[in-house]
Amino acid sequence: MAPVDWSREWLTPWHVPGESLELAARRTSTAAALLQAAPPGLPRFVPHDHLPTGEAYEAFIHRTGTVPTRDNLHDFFNGLVWLNAPQAKRRLNRLQAGEIARTGIGATRGPLRDALTLFDENGAVLDAPPALWQALVARDWQRLFVTDRALWQQSRLLIFGHALMEKLVFPRKQATAHVLLAPGPDPSIANDDAAIAAALDATHLATKPFVPLPVLGVPGWWADNTNFCFYDDSDVFRPRRSPE
Repeated sequence: MAPVDWSREWLTPWHVPGESLELAARRTSTAAALLQAAPPGLPRFVPHDHLPTGEAYEAFIHRTGTVPTRDNLHDFFNGLVWLNAPQAKRRLNRLQAGEIARTGIGATRGPLRDALTLFDENGAVLDAPPALWQALVARDWQRLFVTDRALWQQSRLLIFGHALMEKLVFPRKQATAHVLLAPGPDPSIANDDAAIAAALDATHLATKPFVPLPVLGVPGWWADNTNFCFYDDSDVFRPRRSPE
């Protein structure tokens, strides 16, 4: 595994458990380190070869209460989220397994499984003032990151997706989170496990209620964005599509 820079702002919520866990994983294995750190009641972490050929990963976790784990950053971050957001991860797994049982494994996942996978891999949650939400949903990047920049001091963005965490080990300007809009009139989701789990409503998720957010644009997360020309890159900070 490539070394993780735990001083990065997007890893602040994960720093304390993650740094010691990384050291343990390097001494033994990712599965062993996660298993040692897991409190009672969490799924057990096992080497990836425990997953039978032909059985869906999420269905296996639900059936056995074990998480197949490889020695790489992708599975390391997945395990880190399991340890620290178990209610949300259980909810995701329960919904995935339910859909697999209902429809089987086919060429496409379907809208609900697509949304579950997107959030699990690349999701984030935001707790922010309404003005920032309005700018984000409108893809009004200048308002979001320049005009209303000071409002980020009242905000919290939590990177939840383990694949996104892996990508950000080598940060690139294009790295984009899919921020989950909460069901109901207030789109914010508090950055705690129970609140995230409660927002994972199957009917709501099937509508793909996500807004893209290039994470290196967040004030304080990347030195280059102090120069506001950073946001002029339309390949990254794309305008909202017009309705067809």
